[in-house]
Amino acid sequence: MSYKPLTKAILPVAGLGTRFLPATKAIPKEMLTVVDKPLIQYIVHEAAEAGITDIILVTHSSKSAIENHFDKHYELETELKLRGKQDRMQPLKEITPEGVRLVSVRQPEALGLGHAILCAAPVIADNEPFAVLLPDVLMHHPEKGCLAQMVEAYKKMHTSVVALEEVPNDQVEKYGIAAVNGPDLRITELVEKPSVEEAPSNLSVVGRYIFTPRLMNILKDTKPGAGGEIQLTDAMDTLLEEEVMFGFEFKDGKSYDCGDKQGYLQANVEYALRDSILGDDFKAYLQTLELEK
Repeated sequence: MSYKPLTKAILPVAGLGTRFLPATKAIPKEMLTVVDKPLIQYIVHEAAEAGITDIILVTHSSKSAIENHFDKHYELETELKLRGKQDRMQPLKEITPEGVRLVSVRQPEALGLGHAILCAAPVIADNEPFAVLLPDVLMHHPEKGCLAQMVEAYKKMHTSVVALEEVPNDQVEKYGIAAVNGPDLRITELVEKPSVEEAPSNLSVVGRYIFTPRLMNILKDTKPGAGGEIQLTDAMDTLLEEEVMFGFEFKDGKSYDCGDKQGYLQANVEYALRDSILGDDFKAYLQTLELEK
């Protein structure tokens, strides 16, 4: 398969975030903050680090706050300048990475992750590979982001790459699990939330994908599956019948499922502890709580 550079990424952000109600009644779940940045900003920066220049937000009419966040706010910037608060300007300038364009397309109905990706088809050429990043999954690595590492694998393999992460054996039934073969983690099967006895491995799919152009065409022909939705997993199963697909094991880092309250709270605590300004004081505060028990 010929190599084509990866420059586009799809971020499905049309979900209603009902697990976080009432917080998400008026605020998109992607705009919930981890320390001082919204979730979506971390994801956009991870994509930019990987060389992505075009980010496609698959969005909903209630999600204008996401687009506004990455837009200029002239009134706010002018007010900060007038008040001499230049130090507050820099975080605003860093919201959108240099050289990155964001465009939005609508998902008119909630018809599944596969359908959300398909909504981006008009802005992705027939011969273009693309990445998909789930915006409620944060992937922290001390040196290089998950997608940037996956791009290195894609440049070598020239085929689809899916991020995988080990989970405890007794928790495999919570995740999509990949059956893999060999040291290069060639994926042979994807199993959605298998029982412990039926799980082919303990490698879970963690919300980062690089796909060849063929997947988009397969999605166009994929019929609704579970829940009457167009399932990405169904399309990936079809792709596996036609092309080689490799797993990329995310190591020496940690993922946070911020679509889950427990995962979201853990992300806030651990990102705060890593913060160069807040970290030491926050750690000292947590230690006082431990002493009080």
